[in-house]
Amino acid sequence: MLKLLMALVFLTPLCFMQNMWWMVQSILFLLTLVFMGASVSNSFFGNISYFLGCDVISFGLILLSLWICVLMITASESVVRVQNYSGFFLLMVLMLLILLYCTFSTTNLFMFYLFFESSLIPTLFLILGWGYQPERLQAGMYLLFYTLLASLPLLVGIFYIYKFNDSLYIPLLYSLNVSQFLIYLSLIFAFLVKMPMFLVHLWLPKAHVEAPVSGSMILAGVLLKLGGYGLLRIFKVLSLSGLSFNFIWVGISLVGGVLVSLMCLRQTDLKALIAYSSVAHMGIVLGGLMTLTYWGFCGSFMLMIAHGLCSSGLFCLANISYERLGSRSLLINKGLMNFMPSMTLWWFLLSSCNMAAPPSLNLLSEISLLNSMVAWSWVTMLMLSFLSFFSAAYTLYIYSYSQHGKIYSGVYSCSMGYTREYLLLFLHWFPLNLLILKSEPCMLWL
Repeated sequence: MLKLLMALVFLTPLCFMQNMWWMVQSILFLLTLVFMGASVSNSFFGNISYFLGCDVISFGLILLSLWICVLMITASESVVRVQNYSGFFLLMVLMLLILLYCTFSTTNLFMFYLFFESSLIPTLFLILGWGYQPERLQAGMYLLFYTLLASLPLLVGIFYIYKFNDSLYIPLLYSLNVSQFLIYLSLIFAFLVKMPMFLVHLWLPKAHVEAPVSGSMILAGVLLKLGGYGLLRIFKVLSLSGLSFNFIWVGISLVGGVLVSLMCLRQTDLKALIAYSSVAHMGIVLGGLMTLTYWGFCGSFMLMIAHGLCSSGLFCLANISYERLGSRSLLINKGLMNFMPSMTLWWFLLSSCNMAAPPSLNLLSEISLLNSMVAWSWVTMLMLSFLSFFSAAYTLYIYSYSQHGKIYSGVYSCSMGYTREYLLLFLHWFPLNLLILKSEPCMLWL
């Protein structure tokens, strides 16, 4: 694990050399390939060093981080084209990747907290430095204060665990079982805000709308998964109190998912719509996770990976139309089938993945999450049926509203995508539909 970290650290000087943009991207592709080769297929920590290790959950999420960061560089070609501090931009992406890599692979709970918090800083710089509107300052503040305020109790909770366990090494936490409500709340709340759970989700649409395409991709692709990953790890300690209190979060996330889906149906901003749909998806993940069942854990892990690829691809599509039309409004992004006919296929493919159509990984994961929640309680069936229906409804809304209709008169007659953009979308969509053929690492990892 350390060797890959060193490779990433020594990649940083390349950012500041002339014309090294695509070189950095190619080296990151190579490192992704190397990491895939060093795969870990059992549920124990492997590839272990003094403070890094890797089991199946870490492996999937590190691979996702590497992949999304490479695709961020591919998507942000406009930064290099207009010479908008491209060296610093690359440095931010690399720093973010290094911090995420450390977050997912560390075996110590305190180090996890440290990297979990510090991944906020490069994201903030991406939003403040390369965002489009002046409101990005407000979005950055929302992001910062929501996350920081919620995660200070987590630090106290970690120290509390250390007091009783004399170790924060994750595999050694199995002997401890916390049953006090306050400790349970403090350990879990930071991750709920990061997920983001309904009621503490207000920072997410703001941050997404103001972020550049790369910021949206990393936010939707990886940073929302930090919360789920933290919960998967911390429930080793909280299984006792989880049995008593988890019904609260399942309720909130299911009802919230339905309400957010209804909000999706009245959005006119392309990016805000995709951001709200992320909240609904992560609500399902949270609900499945909180049942503490095997199906729930597997399904939530899988939906995190599927949603990372799918949502990131949709943000790329929104950005492609934004670069052509200069607007994110659905009132202007109409009739794109006339304007960019070849992109309509990609809109269709990624939208159908978003509503969990076969053969995407979303389908498999949503089936296992539905299983876990209905087995946990039959009452959830009502909200789950609404959630499934509305997720199809807002996905059809975004697809039909943006592709059909009368084209806005202020644009050119026709526009094609670049090869770079087709490759970018293909690299989102292909793994998403390929992974269902080899779903044993996702489903049978416990």
